[in-house]
Amino acid sequence: MGVSDTPVEFVTEYLLKAKEIAENNANVPDELCDNLQKALDIASGLDGYLEQMSSQESEPLAELYSKSISHDWNKVHEDGKTFFRLPITCITGQVEGQVLKMLVHMSKAKRVLEIGMFTGYGALSMAEALPENGQLIACELEPYLKEFAQPVFDKSPHGKKITVKTGPAMDTLKELAAMGEQFDMVFIDADKHNYINYYKFLLDHNLLRLDGVICVDNTLFKGRVYLKDSADDFGKALQDFNQFVTNDPRVEQVIIPLRDGLTIIRRLPYTPQANTQLKSTVTYDEVFRGVQGKQVLDRLRLDGKVAYVTGAGQGIGRAFAHALGEAGTKVAIIDMDKGKAENVAHELTLKGISSMAVAADISKPEDVQKMIDDIVSKWGTIHIACNNAGINKNSASEDTSLEEWDQTFNINLRGTFMCCQAAGRVMLKQGYGKIINTASMASLIVPHPQKQLSYNTSKAGVVKLTQTLGTEWIDRGVRVNCISPGIVDTPLIHSESLEPLVQRWLSDIPAGRLAQVTDLQAAVVYLASDASDYMTGHNLVIEGGQSLW
Repeated sequence: MGVSDTPVEFVTEYLLKAKEIAENNANVPDELCDNLQKALDIASGLDGYLEQMSSQESEPLAELYSKSISHDWNKVHEDGKTFFRLPITCITGQVEGQVLKMLVHMSKAKRVLEIGMFTGYGALSMAEALPENGQLIACELEPYLKEFAQPVFDKSPHGKKITVKTGPAMDTLKELAAMGEQFDMVFIDADKHNYINYYKFLLDHNLLRLDGVICVDNTLFKGRVYLKDSADDFGKALQDFNQFVTNDPRVEQVIIPLRDGLTIIRRLPYTPQANTQLKSTVTYDEVFRGVQGKQVLDRLRLDGKVAYVTGAGQGIGRAFAHALGEAGTKVAIIDMDKGKAENVAHELTLKGISSMAVAADISKPEDVQKMIDDIVSKWGTIHIACNNAGINKNSASEDTSLEEWDQTFNINLRGTFMCCQAAGRVMLKQGYGKIINTASMASLIVPHPQKQLSYNTSKAGVVKLTQTLGTEWIDRGVRVNCISPGIVDTPLIHSESLEPLVQRWLSDIPAGRLAQVTDLQAAVVYLASDASDYMTGHNLVIEGGQSLW
């Protein structure tokens, strides 16, 4: 057996010695030998089982590093020093790498700081979990370790996210602090005596964002942090570090007995009790602590809410359904085409969002009422009504038929009114609700050169409907607002016959492009959230500036 590095490996080593002693002593009962063997099996098999049960990596990192080590690690450096061969098991373990990767995912980190890179295995594991525009800055004292790791980074599609800074880590921290940098997650695996100094600097200089996470490796240090007879300098330094973090009111921590100990530390929101020396200078009001303790981005969350979106089988409605679901709601997908509704509901299910598909023609009052009843029957209530369904027919005004006029108004205005009224009754009864109607830039201007009298007029009616209901119902807890999109990019308008029309539209839009459905998603989440509680009867125009020209 090799040199023991972790508490579990030490336990395994001591159990093995105890078993050998027991087997060589005739006076030791067989039952004791059997129990020692069972304990040894558990201790020796734990690390292998954890590695086996960890999710497979998205790329063969272990293989990548194994090849690099076998070819490069024994080379002689310029100063004549020969570096030892490093077995793959001594690199940041695959299990640890997967844990770090999981923490990056769970914290939704975009910027990560690593203090102590070593071979770069941990850095690349974390980089895998970062978004494409994410960044990881790795601090490494030894230039030769950067020379070793960089070719491996270059072979990985995630390596471009990693920037290695060599030299003393504290110098790099001071440089980052001077630039006002801030990180979502920090991983510390460097010189043990400086753990406490790195930690203090990170928090004292705001290098870690609020709710950010610090992960610290080796915090059990071969069990020496809790063994009373240990006189190891590193063990004592880590004892002091663990105790300091435990007593720090700015954070909370947990030590996970993974390998040699992994501490996870979360930075807490400020409270006067946690930092009394600043109490006299802090105005501890809702601006500082957040409304009901929620910071502004948390106020945009819609967790536990029930929403529906009409016309959600495609286009803008589909985008609204995804946005509301991502923000935390259960979403009812309403569409005339049951198949399209079911397809979108399936998309949401794949993203872990609760959904249901409902077929309804909102121009029919019985369909509207059944739609509301079905949602309330399944989920108990409705908090957010997104009335998006609509149609558009083009004709010169002198040629517009009553049939076209009635069909357009029956869906765009009459249908929207019926949905507002049916959902509003549920919301007024419970004293809370958010109604978001889809109007159009055509409610403000006359888009040209297309001729669409019935559409323009119906959407102007949606705005006035929104304004009237918004002022009438706000004192009973129901806010009503609308969104007016500009011309939205869809596959249909890219047909060859419409190309001259598209070019004309583009010349009228200061933004120089058509709207994407994703341009509208944040607006529907805002209007559905508590962050917009003081807004009602408002027409939120998102059209790239077209209505201003």
